[in-house]
Amino acid sequence: MKIIRLVVHCSDTPNDRDVTAEDIHQWHKERKWSGIGYHKVIRRDGTVENGRPEYWEGAHVKGYNSNSLGVCLIGRDEFTPDQFDSLDRVLTRWKDKYPLAEICGHRDLDPRKTCPNFDVGEWWEKNSAL
Repeated sequence: MKIIRLVVHCSDTPNDRDVTAEDIHQWHKERKWSGIGYHKVIRRDGTVENGRPEYWEGAHVKGYNSNSLGVCLIGRDEFTPDQFDSLDRVLTRWKDKYPLAEICGHRDLDPRKTCPNFDVGEWWEKNSAL
């Protein structure tokens, strides 16, 4: 699988509610999917949980899953500093493995979406460790 995009999502759950990768896995199974569609989940306290293995095609952006990895921030539009620190670490690791991959938000690939409710490209330029 050739990875050309690293896509940031949000769970669109209340900002004060902590959700786990297992919770999302169950929700996605209830939708008759094969399980969690994201490769990583970042909880409110910054804990990074694994979703699908990276070698498995994701199910997070229709039309783009075959060549992307997805990470999901828990919350709707107010993310914690710990979450942003973890997001930076996840994306930095992925960029080390896939240096040509573009970093973007779900909304950048689907104009009907607002997820993750911030400009990922702008955030990455200002805050990345690279």
